[in-house]
Amino acid sequence: MTKAKNRLSLETSPYLLQHQDNPVDWYPWGPEALEAAKTTGKPILLSIGYSACHWCHVMAHESFEDEDIAGVMNTHFINIKVDREERPDLDTLYQSALQIMSQRGGWPLTMVLTPKGEPFWGGTYFPNTPRHGYPSFPEILNRIASVWSENQDHVQNNVQKVLHALDHQDTQPNNTTLTLATLDPTAAIILNTCDRAYGSFQGAPKFPQVPTLAFLWKAWQRSGQIEYFDQVTLTLNQMANGGIYDHLGGGFARYSTDERWLVPHFEKMLYDNALLIELMCAVYKETKSVLLEHRIAETIAWLLRDMTVPGPNDSFAFATALDADSEGEEGLYYVWSESEIDAALGADANLFKRTYDVSSHGNWDEGPLRENQPTSILNRSSSKPLAPLQEEQLATCRQRLLAQRTTRIPPGRDDKVLAELNGMMIKALSTAAHTFDKPGWADAAKSIYDFISNNLQLNGQLKRCWSRGACKHTAVLDDIAHMAAAALSLYEASGEDTYLDSARSWVRQADDLHKDKTGGGYFLSSEEVTDIFKRSKPIFDNATPAANGVLADVLVRLFLITGLESYRLSAEALIKALATNDPTTLAHMPTVLGAFERLVKGTQVVVVGTPEETKDLVRALHQAPQTQYVIIHAKELTSIGAPSPAFQKPKFKGLATAYVCSAGTCAEPVTTPQALIETLNGL
Repeated sequence: MTKAKNRLSLETSPYLLQHQDNPVDWYPWGPEALEAAKTTGKPILLSIGYSACHWCHVMAHESFEDEDIAGVMNTHFINIKVDREERPDLDTLYQSALQIMSQRGGWPLTMVLTPKGEPFWGGTYFPNTPRHGYPSFPEILNRIASVWSENQDHVQNNVQKVLHALDHQDTQPNNTTLTLATLDPTAAIILNTCDRAYGSFQGAPKFPQVPTLAFLWKAWQRSGQIEYFDQVTLTLNQMANGGIYDHLGGGFARYSTDERWLVPHFEKMLYDNALLIELMCAVYKETKSVLLEHRIAETIAWLLRDMTVPGPNDSFAFATALDADSEGEEGLYYVWSESEIDAALGADANLFKRTYDVSSHGNWDEGPLRENQPTSILNRSSSKPLAPLQEEQLATCRQRLLAQRTTRIPPGRDDKVLAELNGMMIKALSTAAHTFDKPGWADAAKSIYDFISNNLQLNGQLKRCWSRGACKHTAVLDDIAHMAAAALSLYEASGEDTYLDSARSWVRQADDLHKDKTGGGYFLSSEEVTDIFKRSKPIFDNATPAANGVLADVLVRLFLITGLESYRLSAEALIKALATNDPTTLAHMPTVLGAFERLVKGTQVVVVGTPEETKDLVRALHQAPQTQYVIIHAKELTSIGAPSPAFQKPKFKGLATAYVCSAGTCAEPVTTPQALIETLNGL
């Protein structure tokens, strides 16, 4: 007899499909589920997670696959499962509600809601049996069901407290006019929280926090204080040599469970790798670090090898994530026993083991066994660069081990395509392509852009995700902001006006559907989304930059490129709506501060000539350490006119020419890459 599937079997999300065989009577979020709650009068049990989440898998195996626990859930609740990557607006709202309840957020997120979707109780992972003095998940469910049926006053009191706090969460008490003098004290506050031994921030678990590291890098460029340079380079070097990096396949894991970057939570997320590629490129331009150059190339090779999702007309995009688990164990795919290394590498094994911290007793006490032996996470944290011949020998060893690793059962891949994350990766690939003069990477960035533009738009509006041939879910602000940023990066690299026009179109969509016409800033959800009781307005950076900050930088760049005052006014109004005069709060808003610094100090570089004629000038710009400039392409057929500084700029002596402009004034024209960089440095 075929086992019945629940409603999730009709979904396209890999995460939701993981739960289609659960005995839980799951609904996806939507009108049917909300109506069922209203009709039955049952509270909603909302479970939010994502496919690469280890503890989501644990709770699923322990509780959602258990017939008895599912019976409790089905009796007392309307059960809704949400993929946080499909609906970040729901996840953001209910994570905020959980924090208001003085609970630490995370995934799986477990929330109990009224039939209207209002939260009154929540937590994250719950075990199926009592542990360490805490009750089991079914005990908790029965208690909540009892409170719901017997004490509605208590429920409504909780609801009102949460709703009141949510109403005040996304507002800043002061609409402050920022000044450049605010930036350095904010950077100093961040620096004081850093780990000076291993990089990033103090304690464990340890996350890259790339938006904040990028802000510290700009602080180094602005102030020349070596502490900022040291902190960012230390962090990247430690990560690049640590176990958080996949030394065989390339790519960084989500975070490290320890302070030394040795033991990762093994899932690989597209967004981490996109942000890290871009930051490593910025640092490489200053340091010329061979280590970072290798990690960028290896990570992009992994993406192009293992993470592509094919689309029509030879276009492709990137999948969202790789799971942490394989064969039911976290990290099993990535770790090695000493005997496996010996058998695979023979005479080369000793050099490899010394370099990559492989031993008979392993280096991960809680790690999975392979061939019933302790295992090691490959890392070079204690190994310095070796002689060229030895490094070549190690490279051959890595290739042999990678080939052997492909015979193992791999982690699951979340192959849905998200506009937001692919927008990040388009920008990262374009940056890397022109940093290292790799045309193939630039072509890949354009192909991804074509995929999103052609497959994730319906009736002129961007959608959030594409999976199994279906385009689903209204775009959130992050999707629009990152696609606009991607379009501008492609315009600056190629000079193709269609990308500039697209960026302006994305901004119009954000203005039409997301802008807060009364309080300023932009809402995460579109105004066309009606199945959420409150629209959040995220202003703080987390693992990824806040969409309001990304959009602020897009508006600034559009102003610098086009010269249109409307973009400057929009950027100033957005920054003013988000800003505060408290450096401690601003420390959580580095992307907004970066947009403000570009607005005040931004430089325009006008290149005059055809793309072929100006390619050497553009290449020099992309490889220069400076970041606070935009490239404007002035050619015979262009949509850029007055008041852009590119308007009617002539060639000098018939040669490809560059003009460096700042604060409304342009320097003398230059015609060589060296003269261009000298002029840029002079500013």
